[in-house]
Amino acid sequence: MFLLAFAQSIQLFPDGTLFIHIALILVMIWALNRTFFKPINQVIAKRMRQKAGRGGEADDILRDVEEKNKQYDKKLLAARTKSYEMIEQEREAAVAARQAAIDSARAEASAYLNKEHADLDKERSEAKVTVALDAHKMAEQITATILKG
Repeated sequence: MFLLAFAQSIQLFPDGTLFIHIALILVMIWALNRTFFKPINQVIAKRMRQKAGRGGEADDILRDVEEKNKQYDKKLLAARTKSYEMIEQEREAAVAARQAAIDSARAEASAYLNKEHADLDKERSEAKVTVALDAHKMAEQITATILKG
């Protein structure tokens, strides 16, 4: 009922007041921009510059840290490579020393074995001579015993 009282005054087709309304809206936008939005936009821009300044400083620090991390990784890789090379050189030297010790021990054992074989051959020939002499003595004793008996 209440709405029907204003229904006769509502116009569905625009008339000349439309341009006045548009002009008032444009004036209101201009006034709000000058009095309300412009100072707020200035404060926001100022904060963004300050934040960007600090953000820029933080970005510089982050870039510096990242660069130092890259240098650290690069130096760490170089140090590891150098240490692996040193380990490999030490291993090769140890293997060569081990092989030299083995060769020396083999040569020493071979020389000792040859010397012992020579000593055994000498003892064997001496034993043969001794046995032959003892056999000859025993044969003479047996012969003498038989001839006496």
